[in-house]
Amino acid sequence: MKKREELDKLRDLSDEEMREEASRLKESLFRLNFKLALGETDAVKTIRREKKTLARIQTMLGERQREQAA
Repeated sequence: MKKREELDKLRDLSDEEMREEASRLKESLFRLNFKLALGETDAVKTIRREKKTLARIQTMLGERQREQAA
């Protein structure tokens, strides 16, 4: 049920809040990938989870844009 709760939380965000969250996730992914390349961390699960969350946000933003255009 955690995934469902996360999706509900994301759906409640405004477009601007979603963009801010996407920006935060992109920066976090950059830092995690950099640390992973340097061998400082084994945060593969975190990277995977943040990538999926970012994809969900981008999908929701795209859906909202298509709804507004229609």
